[in-house]
Amino acid sequence: MTNDSSTPAGPTPAGSPLAPDAPLTTDQVEQLRSRTAREFPRLRTDLEDLVRIPSVSNAEFDQAHVAASADAVAALLRDAGLDDVQVLRVDGPDGRPGAPAVVARRPAPAGAPTVLLYAHHDVQPPGDDAAWSSAPFEPTERGGRLYGRGAADDKAGVIAHLGALRVLGDDLGVGVTVFVEGEEEIGSPTFLPFLTAHRDELAADVIVVADSSNWRIGVPALTTSLRGLVDLEVEVTVLEHAVHSGMYGGPVLDAVTLLARLIATLHDDAGDVAVAGLTSAPDPTVDYDEVALRADASVVEGARLAGTGPLTARLWTRPALSVIGLDAPSVARASNTLTPTATAKLSLRIPPGQEPAAALAALREHLHAHAPLGARVTVRDGELGRPFQSPQDSEAMRAARWAFAQAWGTDPVDVGVGGSIPFIAELLEVYPDAAILVTGVEDPDSRAHGIDESVHLGELERVVLAEALLLARLARDARA
Repeated sequence: MTNDSSTPAGPTPAGSPLAPDAPLTTDQVEQLRSRTAREFPRLRTDLEDLVRIPSVSNAEFDQAHVAASADAVAALLRDAGLDDVQVLRVDGPDGRPGAPAVVARRPAPAGAPTVLLYAHHDVQPPGDDAAWSSAPFEPTERGGRLYGRGAADDKAGVIAHLGALRVLGDDLGVGVTVFVEGEEEIGSPTFLPFLTAHRDELAADVIVVADSSNWRIGVPALTTSLRGLVDLEVEVTVLEHAVHSGMYGGPVLDAVTLLARLIATLHDDAGDVAVAGLTSAPDPTVDYDEVALRADASVVEGARLAGTGPLTARLWTRPALSVIGLDAPSVARASNTLTPTATAKLSLRIPPGQEPAAALAALREHLHAHAPLGARVTVRDGELGRPFQSPQDSEAMRAARWAFAQAWGTDPVDVGVGGSIPFIAELLEVYPDAAILVTGVEDPDSRAHGIDESVHLGELERVVLAEALLLARLARDARA
């Protein structure tokens, strides 16, 4: 994935975007293209207004902003012509209320399908404001990109849905339910209870999740697989309390060293995950250029990439295991003592076909079996999320491929994503007959969750057009 417009490596779906049996005429496609161009300046303004609301769903931040964000999204959907718009919450398993979600509906005409359009309006914390090139909650354009926290993930997804509705207007020939969640960035803790409470209102034939990435600028993608998620904390204890490093160092190794030795057992010398019981899915048919990956991931010069096999396999269809947190004395507060206990948080991404509970059991067993020098190892289970694999030749997928080819002028690439969207499995659990499409509003330069997050404005306009075309095609197919 890179930000040039060259042809992606590997095969792409066959077929011309202007085939004679296209479901819409060329004139109809161009009319929607023109409408999108006219609507886009206002959509950009709406996106900027949403970015200015610091809707961080992390409990350490002011949740009044999340409520304000939900109200703003609801107002935009009412303005787009949806009369049945509600801001809703449900209680989670712990009895605490979830974050506000927006649900807006327009019933389907007779014989037409209903499409659920999903996005989320909450965002990640900004991190160090001073590290941003411009203030994280003040949208700023540079080089055709709009910078700001949430500009890509996922307020651009909100704008994609809003834009498609505005572009189609009274020509919308399908039923639509817009579901804009308010707690995706904290793991959607009340997602399943929300689906259960509002099962009938959210029922749909096709579900469009606008929360993924395109292959590169100028080349769209459809996300057909997502890795699942397992995380846990592992604690290594060697002493009942800290002792003097000079008096006892030597025969006693500190807990940080022992934890490091345990972590080192998780990968082999090539960098592949070395935990028995973890599985892999088949290798993808496209690959990722190493130079592009190194640039996209900002790998420092001289550092070698880990693992073996195609890069896309390492990113999408094989397990990946990382240390994402560490509790140990800081350098600034270090004393000449042996640390008695150290803790790491591990994040394991699992490919389609692996059950999270089985992966968790395998990782837990590995950690206990490799206790360094007999130190006490304690494992605390964390979040589980199932992987996702979509059918690649469903009726909805064919409609999406056509729409994307029209919007970009080139066929979309089927991609996997190494990250996880666990709620997709919950959607399938509640709506097993629905077709799910995972579409992209980001690109490899978007830096979602990171410093200087941004969305490419030209690509966002194409996303709006593609979704309008998709809805128009689904309506046309229903009438055929």
